[in-house]
Amino acid sequence: SPASLTVQPDQALSISCQVSYSVTSYGTHWARQPAGKALEWMGVIWNGGGTAYANSVQGRIGITRDTSKNIVNLRLSSMRPEDSAVYYCARDSQWLM
Repeated sequence: SPASLTVQPDQALSISCQVSYSVTSYGTHWARQPAGKALEWMGVIWNGGGTAYANSVQGRIGITRDTSKNIVNLRLSSMRPEDSAVYYCARDSQWLM
């Protein structure tokens, strides 16, 4: 089962995703699913290093990566009760040209 993490209100959430692919070859997305609610896309860090974030978390979210270790990090500041959720990282789909 996923690891459980408790964050105090107004504190920041920091979680990391160790992936089995090269983060310079694929984008990595973060999403979350609050209990009983739909999956919500949060943001992505593309293989080139650029980022895009959902409007709902813009200004509070940061996605970074360690290319040498293939780790992708999510940081969400000013945590509030409605941020309680299961958080997922996911590889971007492969496009064949």
